[in-house]
Amino acid sequence: MEATDGTIQIHRPDLDEKIFFFGMGVTISVPLTLFIYQYIDLLLVGFDPFLIAFFSRVIFAPFVEEFSKAYPLFYRHGETERNIFNLSLIVGLGFGIVEFLTYVFVLGVPVIFRIPGIIFHSASTAIIGYGISKKRPAAYYLIAVMLHLANNFISVTNPNPLIGSASVVSITVLIAWWLRKDTKDNILIS
Repeated sequence: MEATDGTIQIHRPDLDEKIFFFGMGVTISVPLTLFIYQYIDLLLVGFDPFLIAFFSRVIFAPFVEEFSKAYPLFYRHGETERNIFNLSLIVGLGFGIVEFLTYVFVLGVPVIFRIPGIIFHSASTAIIGYGISKKRPAAYYLIAVMLHLANNFISVTNPNPLIGSASVVSITVLIAWWLRKDTKDNILIS
């Protein structure tokens, strides 16, 4: 955005934009994930139920969910690195809250087991947002996917998944926090 004197003004997302990106996590990321899951489940028909759960949750889910959460961020232009990072946190929060509500109220999973997921989805999406802001989305997408894969592997294979999941969530949050310190209010030129 250029001012009348030719200088470039830094764009600061207002509350409406933040609500919009939260809504993107809810209305775009979640349905996209569910749509893709329908086809994944069809591919796994006939397999042992444990193998279906393993492949669906541990292998496919990280790739699908991380892509679905990052998807709304790719249209942003003229933002700062810090804005992209912060907006990605908000998109991940929207996704995480819907996932939380689904697991708790539809599937009956205890609340304590799903709270880390809200934090995880915000932090992992922020990692991808960092990659987008630095014009290296694929590398940071893969980092988020690997963290997600580790978290889901623990939840499927560990009899007490909360402790293991807390470790992965903590590592994910620490990585996101460390990356945020490297973001600046530099305007990104497409």
